[in-house]
Amino acid sequence: MHVSQSTIEETVHIALREDIGEGDITARLIPSDAISLATVISRESCTFCGMDWFEEVFRQIDEQIFIEWHVEDGEHIETDHTICSLSGSSRALLTGERTALNFLQTLSATATRASQYAKTVEGTNAIVLDTRKTIPGLRLAQKYAVSCGGCQNHRMGLYDAILIKENHVMAAGSITTAIEQARFHAPGYPVETEVENLVQLEEAIAANADRVLLDNFNIENIREAVKLADKKIPLEVSGNVTLETVREIAETGVDFISTGDLTKDVIAIDLSMRFSM
Repeated sequence: MHVSQSTIEETVHIALREDIGEGDITARLIPSDAISLATVISRESCTFCGMDWFEEVFRQIDEQIFIEWHVEDGEHIETDHTICSLSGSSRALLTGERTALNFLQTLSATATRASQYAKTVEGTNAIVLDTRKTIPGLRLAQKYAVSCGGCQNHRMGLYDAILIKENHVMAAGSITTAIEQARFHAPGYPVETEVENLVQLEEAIAANADRVLLDNFNIENIREAVKLADKKIPLEVSGNVTLETVREIAETGVDFISTGDLTKDVIAIDLSMRFSM
């Protein structure tokens, strides 16, 4: 997945405005001509991600900051690994330190979680997908991190694909009607519909949905759904998906498994920046 430079610039601009405001008053304690060297170290093993956001933080603060990378996005690194070396204005390095590390620790956490899921389903035909349960303002960044970790992206937002959920069906009157309305109002867009039982699955198949999401099905019902669909339509499972359950779900023969666990429940990777003045 590619994230445009303009999107990265905007995201970083907002983060810096939030952190610096009208200026870093603590950094003024340091002489304006002071130069420092610094290194970023990982305190735990992880799948690394976030280079472009990290670089953009320092570019917006001081374009003279030099960064030498020792890893690449998507690379697995061990504890105490040196991620990058920096040199330049001491004030600029101190001002950008927390914002830059915030991006790295969050995106590396997301990539690491995705890597764990991808490895867990290896050998099956199932693809693990993310959801829209992302940190506000970091949607594209986190979805990029998911791809770095070896999983794939679901729709980016409400604008690029149709997902008919329970409340849409209730408002439209039926799954069939909802799909018909989707084809009429948004021709050309993929149409996926959520179902809660096998009867609804049969209706969704008959109505020619492009994909069906099995919502909170237990393992036995997922297996029945796979038999019923008989490869006529791609099946996605969502609900109660964890690292402990995802392998068993994948082995039922479903095509996709989506989980918000990739993006909303991540625990930041422990990173630190060490300075030498």
